[in-house]
Amino acid sequence: MKHPLRLRGVSPEIKGQVWESDTLLRAGRLGSLEIVLDDSSVSRQHAEVRHGDDGWSVRDLESTNGTYVNGVRIGHGDQALKAHDIVQFGKVAVIVELNEATVEGPPSNQHVVASTCSSFDEGIRRLAFDRNHMPRAGEQMFALLRAGHHFVNLMSEDQLLNAVLNDAVSVLEAQRGAIVLAESDGPDPMLRLRVLASGLGEPPGRFHYSKKLARRCYASGVSLLYSTLTADEESKTSQSITDGAMASVLCVLLRTPRKRLGVLHLDRSFWQNPFTEDDLHLADALAAHVSAAIESAQLLRRQKEQFLKTVTVLAQAVELRDDYTGNHTQRVTRYATMLGEKLELPDDQIELIKIGGPLHDIGKIGIDDAILRKPGRLTPEEYDLMKTHTTKGAEILSSIPELEPIIPIVRSHHERWDGGGYPDGLKGEVIPLLARIVAVADAFDAMTSNRPYHKNKKGQSWAFAELERESGKQFDPVAAATFVRMREEIICAMSELLPDSELKDPELVRPPGPPTTHEGDVRTLTGEAIAFTGNTSP
Repeated sequence: MKHPLRLRGVSPEIKGQVWESDTLLRAGRLGSLEIVLDDSSVSRQHAEVRHGDDGWSVRDLESTNGTYVNGVRIGHGDQALKAHDIVQFGKVAVIVELNEATVEGPPSNQHVVASTCSSFDEGIRRLAFDRNHMPRAGEQMFALLRAGHHFVNLMSEDQLLNAVLNDAVSVLEAQRGAIVLAESDGPDPMLRLRVLASGLGEPPGRFHYSKKLARRCYASGVSLLYSTLTADEESKTSQSITDGAMASVLCVLLRTPRKRLGVLHLDRSFWQNPFTEDDLHLADALAAHVSAAIESAQLLRRQKEQFLKTVTVLAQAVELRDDYTGNHTQRVTRYATMLGEKLELPDDQIELIKIGGPLHDIGKIGIDDAILRKPGRLTPEEYDLMKTHTTKGAEILSSIPELEPIIPIVRSHHERWDGGGYPDGLKGEVIPLLARIVAVADAFDAMTSNRPYHKNKKGQSWAFAELERESGKQFDPVAAATFVRMREEIICAMSELLPDSELKDPELVRPPGPPTTHEGDVRTLTGEAIAFTGNTSP
């Protein structure tokens, strides 16, 4: 019995076009042929697809640029064809579809070629051996071992996901890949795209993955191999599959013994060989191996987020006691984080700024209200007590091991580059770097926001000029110079963080030379942000 043949356009210029016959289809540029292809890579009479005693075959008609089946150029004579083969005339490609409506018996199965619902433990056992219990090839084993290495050496959840996905795309020779993770633990959670990756030769631009197939994999709890997606009418309606030229897809369940996490989605194009069942089991083993790391990274991220909320509450407790602060710690943290990023500090150092910034004045919890909330000038004795907030803060944090890395910020953010600061009189680069960064942000905010004891703030222009003047004296010269260069970015942040009533920048001109401080006037405009020297104020 003849099986009518359908050729469906795959290349962009003929996508959607279909040619059918039960005997012969000729392809070329001539208008008299069944398949007319107006492309310079196609010869006038390029090839013919014919039905014979042994079924369908294709023959090249001595074309200039050749005829290919599944990416391999055919020689002289007939090349047998089967369903889902990719036939390429020059640079123009079509896919072979056998019309199964005339075939006796039930229709063939849908495009799900293979599946595995192995448990987490079974997936782990496949790390060393494939489904035939044979040792894995060296490159496969290396990819699996490297996946475990990523979690040990990468701090960020996003870094981990990117590293895992790029390894999966590489070892499984995918044209692209995606990881989607569940947003919640409910019965029908939203799957959110977290990372995308492209394989070798895949052009940059818009990436695609199938939301429908990913949801199906997650909901069923089964890792699935889809091949030749054009055979499934439901999949044809998916824009991502069509535009993404996905001929073969692996949807692999990311799961631990506790829960499902999401889906690893990999695809190959019509120009590549489809994924095999061995590929499915390799991807499933990789998913099982990295899922525990992904879950741990998620838990660590959530723990950090909760910890930052706790830190914020502690900082707010200080601000409730001290009328002068007024979201001071929030602004200092923002400015210091921006400065740290501009200085290209590592991510772990930026995280310490985000934690240490809100807590840099935590020691004020131990300062008496009569001093902390005094609206007027402090006496020298009172100011000496105020300065102890740095050491008190360090003592408070020393009882919490997790906060030990930020103690240098809390203790040393009032040290001066020239050695005239407190509490330890440190000088230059002996002062911890993060403390020097917070010191710049702390002083700038003190100079650009009102205080109960000094309503006439100096303003942005004056504050930036002061940072330049004190560079190499009070402030780390690199940190101060970088902050000044960030003027536009800082002013933009100020517009978000300061109330409208405080955004006006008064045009104040600094008198020549350092102004003297009257006796007893030891709580100055920036008295809480700089080291008091006893005879001058900034």
